[in-house]
Amino acid sequence: MASLLTKTYLPVQAKIEQKWYVVDAAEQRLGRLSTEIARILRGKNKAIYTPHMDTGDFVVVINAEKVRVTGRKPEQKLYRRHSGTPGGMKTETFEKLQARIPERIVEDAIRGMLPKNALGRQLFRKLKVYAGPDHPHQAQQPETLHINTIPTKGK
Repeated sequence: MASLLTKTYLPVQAKIEQKWYVVDAAEQRLGRLSTEIARILRGKNKAIYTPHMDTGDFVVVINAEKVRVTGRKPEQKLYRRHSGTPGGMKTETFEKLQARIPERIVEDAIRGMLPKNALGRQLFRKLKVYAGPDHPHQAQQPETLHINTIPTKGK
């Protein structure tokens, strides 16, 4: 008796087309922006998405210094890092970190949404974040990607 075999499509890594996108983070909400960027890095917006493969695209985020959070998060949200030595925990609020290293805020938010394994580290290398409006990736001819994270009133 012949059995029906259903085979899952597995994309060939060499044939996966990876695009470059530019996302303007000015006046956008951090969390909603980060989820959309993580989806693109992961490749979930493509029909050939495979969970254990890198099918995503490159993303360049500009104007990271102008990203916003709602409520009292600027004063209350804490970012922690540890030097590895006893008592080496450093904490910093959103406001202070945004004034000092605004790229790290967007990077940390997106890194937290990627897998915690070798694939996640590989995907994170495809993210480029810049504080201002300029970036050195013009040679890759990136497409502008509009992500609207600001909810409209009345709906």
